[in-house]
Amino acid sequence: MAALMARAPPSRNPKHRRPASVPPVDHLLKGLAIKRILIVEDQTDIRKLIRMTLEFESYEIHEASGGAFGLQMASAVRPDLVLLDVMMPGEMDGLQVCQAIKSNPALASMKVVLLTARGQASDREAGKQAGADEYLVKPFSPLQLMETVERLMTAA
Repeated sequence: MAALMARAPPSRNPKHRRPASVPPVDHLLKGLAIKRILIVEDQTDIRKLIRMTLEFESYEIHEASGGAFGLQMASAVRPDLVLLDVMMPGEMDGLQVCQAIKSNPALASMKVVLLTARGQASDREAGKQAGADEYLVKPFSPLQLMETVERLMTAA
């Protein structure tokens, strides 16, 4: 069995060798880390529209349907950016999740964009107090979403 699992010696056949001018693939991919985005939104249709908008770029996209699960996902996945609905049913709303992310030293560097239908000055101030990096009022355009994401990703 060990003989079957032994690694085969490198090929001596020149046809099987990589030309010296071609670098190994892992060398080409160094520094090209794919950015991760976590979408935390309780409405399936909105989550789907956000995902479809983001899929035009090369992002690794994760989803959560509620605040508490979103916080668990943020800890597990360690996204670069969290798109977070403010008004969600359940144990935690978006402001609480944002505050928990920003108060945790291991997660605090994540960028957080709050998504909400509430656009009053007091709502924006509550988002700012929770530590949000950006605040988008629904309905927002796909272009507005992409511009916000790209701006925050380049700042990260």
